[in-house]
Amino acid sequence: MRFRRILTAATVAAVTVGTLSACASGTPQDDGANADGTTTLDMWVFAELHGQVYEQMAESWNKENPDKAIDLNITVYPYQDMHDKLLLAVNSGEGLPDLADIEVGKFANFVKGDNPPLADLTEVAAPYTDDIVQARLDLYSRNGKIYGFPTHVGAFVSFYNTELLESAGIDYTTIETWDDFAAAGTEYSAATGKAFGVASTSIFFTEPLAIAQNGGQLFTEDGRGDVDVNSPEVVDTMEMFQDMKESGAISTIPGGSPDSEEAFGAINDGDYAAVVYPAWYTSRFVDYMPDLAGKIAIAPAPQIEGSEVLTIGGGGTGTAVMAGSGKKEIASEFAAYSKLSLEANVKVWEELGFDPVNMSVWEDEKVTKNPDNKFNQYFQTNLFDVLNSVKDGIGHFESFSNASLPTVDNQFRTVTLNEIYENGTPAEEALDQAQTDLQNELGQ
Repeated sequence: MRFRRILTAATVAAVTVGTLSACASGTPQDDGANADGTTTLDMWVFAELHGQVYEQMAESWNKENPDKAIDLNITVYPYQDMHDKLLLAVNSGEGLPDLADIEVGKFANFVKGDNPPLADLTEVAAPYTDDIVQARLDLYSRNGKIYGFPTHVGAFVSFYNTELLESAGIDYTTIETWDDFAAAGTEYSAATGKAFGVASTSIFFTEPLAIAQNGGQLFTEDGRGDVDVNSPEVVDTMEMFQDMKESGAISTIPGGSPDSEEAFGAINDGDYAAVVYPAWYTSRFVDYMPDLAGKIAIAPAPQIEGSEVLTIGGGGTGTAVMAGSGKKEIASEFAAYSKLSLEANVKVWEELGFDPVNMSVWEDEKVTKNPDNKFNQYFQTNLFDVLNSVKDGIGHFESFSNASLPTVDNQFRTVTLNEIYENGTPAEEALDQAQTDLQNELGQ
């Protein structure tokens, strides 16, 4: 196994020749066969921890499949550099890896048209699909074909600092709906003068959960999929969040989102008492907020009363195989094994703290309630108890699969959320402007 990390854009430019040379083994003209009988597979990722898990899965694969052993060559690029480089490679047809991790917000860029540059993975997924959360497979599927394998469910849950809440006389277990969340947040803010929940301005993440619970989408559902960000459901949702901001139930946060270095410090210092975020945020607490060990309880995300959608998946990484790879068959088999198998999903929880997409793991208490697990040791409540309580209500937010999502997401992150949360522009007015701007940008 080979593992190298490319640190900066400048470094990427400096090693371009070497990188393309290394990737030559991944071109269609080279079957990757080595003298020792292994097949070299080149893989690009943007998260080093993900790469470490793939290394472990490659070792397991080789033990179980000695006749199909692989030599996995992993290169870790910075997030934006990797996606830009991959898009350039698929457009030119040169310098392609065999496999690549593609972040969900970028995935639409690689599955446009009738003949995307990614391999159809439907057949290799078949042995595993009965155990996989279908909504997460749908996220990386187009026209009935699977083009990427998910890393986690990313189900939204709530993280509560019980020490802070108890000091203000608030019982987090009574918070079930967004109305309950708003009431608790307003009470906490008035009593303590501190922030309760988070109003993100640099990431459009938690609001889509409530939009889905309200039965809304960001695009029309008439088959055209045109932008529809000022629909009644989106307006109602954003007015609800704006009301929470004005009442003190949610507040903006340093760094613009809970998932930033500045935010980690603020939360660790006790400046915020509640975070509604995907389950993978467990890793952020353990890695970056050590002072809160033993103080954080995980609970279901707030609900819209009467909604069948209890949670949705947020964020994600889809592992794809390049259609132009000369080793497409073995790369596809390894991708399915390393992302969908039971063994892979146990590692996703134990190594990364993510909620596995293979739901058979959710029922294995030897894994989920292992007292030696660092995530179980950190939190007051068990993540999988929460996940199992909402598993029948995991919704699929169709908008996450729309090809125009990157454009809409950028509009909200750079303009609309700041208008609503920072400038106090009425939500309906801000959304009407966003609709006009997006229609002009997308030519709709």
